[in-house]
Amino acid sequence: MIAKTLLEYKSLPLPDRRHYSEKEMQARAEEFYDDIRTRHTVREFSDRPVKRSVIETCVRAAGTAPSGANHQPWHFVAISDPALKSKIRLAAEEEERRFYDGGAGDEWIKALEPIGTDAHKPHLEIAPWLIVIFAQRWGTYEDGSRYKHYYVPESVGIATGMLITALHHAGLSALTHTPNPMKFLNAILHRPEAEKPVMILAVGHPAEDATVPAVAKIKKPLEEILTVFPDSEKI
Repeated sequence: MIAKTLLEYKSLPLPDRRHYSEKEMQARAEEFYDDIRTRHTVREFSDRPVKRSVIETCVRAAGTAPSGANHQPWHFVAISDPALKSKIRLAAEEEERRFYDGGAGDEWIKALEPIGTDAHKPHLEIAPWLIVIFAQRWGTYEDGSRYKHYYVPESVGIATGMLITALHHAGLSALTHTPNPMKFLNAILHRPEAEKPVMILAVGHPAEDATVPAVAKIKKPLEEILTVFPDSEKI
């Protein structure tokens, strides 16, 4: 995909073109909203197995995300091995204890109080899958020389959002987890220096007694997250 030689631009006819009426577009938009608003972040997972093929298909969907210069600067590591999940949990909880014992600062800890989190992360072992998302800061040619990636945080963020949406669409729940720092993941998962771990997703089915923080159901109204120009009902 990336070569040292000049890559010439070549256009193709737009594939997979869709034709919907305004009524159909509105219906599809509302149908998607009705589904995606049922997505909830949970911390209590069932150990019910999830087939590898489901995870692979969701990651494949994430890999269709747009990216800077189409470099696709991401790598996903999916883990179901119990011993490896336990190793990740131990390392993550060590960093989390430092975080909650003063590393985060009072303001950050206070902001997390309504969410009910602490350094205890059993979901990292109970959830049938962990997906670790890495951002590739640079690429490497076959001769070992480097080339630059562009808009890496933006590209990886888009792909991660698509992955979470795909997992929800498949009927699964996911929990984002970002211990800081996360360099231990490179060592445990044998990932190269060019890759920076940005997130762990715990993935699976919610436990029968799963809960969500009440504050998580409070979403900003449309008028607080959207500005439209011109301000007209005709749009």
